[in-house]
Amino acid sequence: MGANRDDKVLEAARRDYERAREGWEENRARARDDLAFARLGRQWPAEIERQRALEDRPCLTFNKMPAFIRQVVNDARQNKPSIRVHPQDSGADPRTARIINGLIRNIETSSDADVAYDTAIEQAVGQGFGFWRINTHYSSENGFEQDIVIERIANPFTVLGDPRSTAADSSDWNLAFIVSSLSRDEYERAYPDAKKVDWDCDFAGCPDWIDGDNVIVAEYWTRERVKREIVALSDGSIVDADDLKKRPEQYEGLDVVGAPRTAESWKVVQRIVSGAEVLKTVDWAGQYIPIVPVYGDEVIDEEGRRHFRSLIRDARSAQQMFNYWRTTTTELVALAPKAPFIGPKGTFDSDPNWLTANSQSHAYLEYDNKGAAPQRQPFSGVPAGALQEALNAADDMKSIIGIYDASLGARSNETSGRAILARQREGDVSTFHFIDNLSRAIRHGGRIILDLIPKVYSTERIVRVLGEDLAPATARIAPTGSAFAFTPDQGPGRTSPGADESAMAGADKGPDPAIEAIYDLTVGKYDLTVSAGPSFTTRREEAALQMEAFIQKAPQAAMIIGDLYAKNLDWPGADEIAERLKRMVPPQALGAQPEAGPAPGAAPQPDPALQAQIAQGMQIIQAQQARIAELEQAAGGKAAELQIRQSELALKARSIQVDEYRAETERMKAASG
Repeated sequence: MGANRDDKVLEAARRDYERAREGWEENRARARDDLAFARLGRQWPAEIERQRALEDRPCLTFNKMPAFIRQVVNDARQNKPSIRVHPQDSGADPRTARIINGLIRNIETSSDADVAYDTAIEQAVGQGFGFWRINTHYSSENGFEQDIVIERIANPFTVLGDPRSTAADSSDWNLAFIVSSLSRDEYERAYPDAKKVDWDCDFAGCPDWIDGDNVIVAEYWTRERVKREIVALSDGSIVDADDLKKRPEQYEGLDVVGAPRTAESWKVVQRIVSGAEVLKTVDWAGQYIPIVPVYGDEVIDEEGRRHFRSLIRDARSAQQMFNYWRTTTTELVALAPKAPFIGPKGTFDSDPNWLTANSQSHAYLEYDNKGAAPQRQPFSGVPAGALQEALNAADDMKSIIGIYDASLGARSNETSGRAILARQREGDVSTFHFIDNLSRAIRHGGRIILDLIPKVYSTERIVRVLGEDLAPATARIAPTGSAFAFTPDQGPGRTSPGADESAMAGADKGPDPAIEAIYDLTVGKYDLTVSAGPSFTTRREEAALQMEAFIQKAPQAAMIIGDLYAKNLDWPGADEIAERLKRMVPPQALGAQPEAGPAPGAAPQPDPALQAQIAQGMQIIQAQQARIAELEQAAGGKAAELQIRQSELALKARSIQVDEYRAETERMKAASG
């Protein structure tokens, strides 16, 4: 039975491989041409290059394509799309959503996902399509726990997707291949348990799977609909009927509500196959094939075939014309006459200095007066027509791609900053569909990860989560109803999911390092969105700059937002300064309610004179901050810089005094209580 099943799988694999190869043949051929043209600089037709080589004529290449490609790719790198998870149904918890957000950030960081994203978008822009994949690895060599990882696919030509896919992000792939070519020796070393292959006979029915001494080994992914029976329990949860039968102790005390029903889901299987044998079979935990494509410019023809086009495909002719006219200009200048003087035969025999007249200065030169005087030949000049055609070709490239001089950082006709920004924005808009396609791909990748998380992180364990600023924390996860085992230093015992209201509070700004709650990632339904924008570090620097400008305009605001300004600065001690400034902020600015007056018979209040000193100190600090802002706006120089330093020292001294006044006030309150 096993052999018959493998034979059917091999037959299906060969058929699907042939169909996928035919479906991707044109896109792959065009992508190879784009790669050779834009990246490898092979921009002259082979027959013309051979002919010019025989005639000893130049074939110069002035490759402008990488600059256009880098403009779009680096824009994507600066504005990296980020995944945000949101609760979707009544079983989902906002705090658990924040934990999942932090877990996904940790997966991306530990996997170097930015490398996978950057590689894929660069391939999509330069060739028309790129890919990355999602996989699972064991957390350690000696354990059974697994982690989700994101891996880059360096060679996009090793992937063959479902040619019948119609979804923009290819989330509807029902088959896919990742192929590699191994020599016969490599094949036998990699798969020692495989049956001995007769290379001539076993591959006779699949010649496409063998090429001389090399054999193709492929990951063959399939996805098909399956039916399963589900039941509703009295606590509102929905479980598989088979799971209820296999593990009744997990659902002890719960009753089945209503009749079971049949639900449809997806089953994904990964098989490692050669043309002659199924080498390995793995049942994938998720419902999507974990290969994420990033497409370039998509065009669908009348037959429904999808064409994926690169950024530079239509600009190749203009690039070739630019190369031709620049080569022609060089050739014409090189072939211009080099003899600066002409005259009748024998004219130059009377003076040997004529031999060096082109390279040396002589007081005089003699010639035979029997003939005409020698004539100096003027330089013919750079061929203006060829140069103009080269300029026309350069302009054609920019207009075809939609990226102009301002976007490339060169000076253009625009003079005002507003005009330059408008032209740069025009270039960004014309290529934004590449960035948007990357966002779609990251959304699909996030959907795959979100689908895998409840299945991979379904055991009792502690995982690392990261905040938006990549500050690390730990989260305890476990299925509901399990007995989570703590070591003595991990806390007093298990709390119910979501019991700690402060756990991961504000996780998007940075997780709380002490997390007492235990989260069940297998309960509830979540969805996600993807937003593209600057990284957290870039936004923080921008916030600091804008706060600084605001404080300069309104110095009196320094006492209210000074701690937030210091918090966004990126130098040692900024956090400590922010904490000190926060203690100086009036309670009303922090939203605290003013304290009620003392009740009859209550303890005496602090000395009003001490409070007046504190208020006076606050005013002095505000005046010093205003003075610092004025000095920073003034012209530079050592004197101004020295005054700033002195003012800062005075401000620091006054801050210490205010801290002491407040501490004394607290001591008086405690004593009176």
